[in-house]
Amino acid sequence: MFLFLVVALAVVVAAVTLAVVGGGEGTGPLPEAAPERLHDPLPPERPVSRADIDSLRFPLAPRGYRMADVDDALNRLGAELAERDARITDLESALAGAQAASRVSMDKPDEEDHR
Repeated sequence: MFLFLVVALAVVVAAVTLAVVGGGEGTGPLPEAAPERLHDPLPPERPVSRADIDSLRFPLAPRGYRMADVDDALNRLGAELAERDARITDLESALAGAQAASRVSMDKPDEEDHR
């Protein structure tokens, strides 16, 4: 009985090996599966919102996530953060200039008040 099980196991292993490597029929080994792509990429026509980031899911690859999809998403987020930082800096400097101009006009007495 033991000999039968060993022979049966060897036949099963050989059959699986031939199926994977290409056992004579077909054109060779099993075809490569098409890689999964990111189904819902970040929207190109508008700025990224918090909901876009929360719904972002990367497809799995043999060693984790597909690096190209993750790199694309990180590059997009980095560019948008840089744009927002530049806009915030511009607005803060404009606000500081407006506040300084307001202080100067309030500190400077009007000539009509002294007459």
